[in-house]
Amino acid sequence: MSEPFPIPPFAKECKEKAKEAFGASYVHPFVVALADGSLSSEIFRFYQIQDAKYLESFSDACAILSTKANDPKDKLWLIDAARMSLVVENELHLNYGKKLGYDAKTIADTEPTPSNLAYQNHMVSVALKGSSVEGLSAIAPCPWLYIELGQHLLQKMGTIPESHPYGDWLRMYSDSGFNEYMKNLLALLQKWADQTDAGTREKAILAFEKSVHYEWMFWDQAWTKQTWRH
Repeated sequence: MSEPFPIPPFAKECKEKAKEAFGASYVHPFVVALADGSLSSEIFRFYQIQDAKYLESFSDACAILSTKANDPKDKLWLIDAARMSLVVENELHLNYGKKLGYDAKTIADTEPTPSNLAYQNHMVSVALKGSSVEGLSAIAPCPWLYIELGQHLLQKMGTIPESHPYGDWLRMYSDSGFNEYMKNLLALLQKWADQTDAGTREKAILAFEKSVHYEWMFWDQAWTKQTWRH
């Protein structure tokens, strides 16, 4: 499918380097089962709770990056992104929680899986210790993949039936309103890439690639209901 939002040169380079891992998410059994509605509610519940845990760190990474922004507009955008990742997603999680039997306390009391914790640590560590463009590259794959995947699934399905058990999830991520968010994120990524040197850009591409791999691992940790026990 064609890209649903403009992709600046640096973002294109990032995605090209990570294209195999990016595409792997589209065919992961979790995603396939989610789209056709056959995914068990137990696995989806596990995924939703882990996703809520992940988004707390995504918000942290955005907030950290806001302190590295020199332009007040960029700073405000990142602060808003930190807030949106908690507020908007929280609504989806808690709405499903009413159906699947979990709440905010359940989320707070749940331990992140090994893959989830590794992904969170990657994002926050790069945001803290890396350059601004490295940190932004580390968080970009999450919204990019979900938005593109959501719109791909909508295009493939044609319409999302009201009876679909995961219709709210599919409708949220197929919403074209998110395109403006990605347009702004990738424009800022290009701006910061242009302000740095080739070596730092290479590190940023590597941070992006790692996050794309972690995205695949996130589907997998939910599909297998990963635990810390051997």
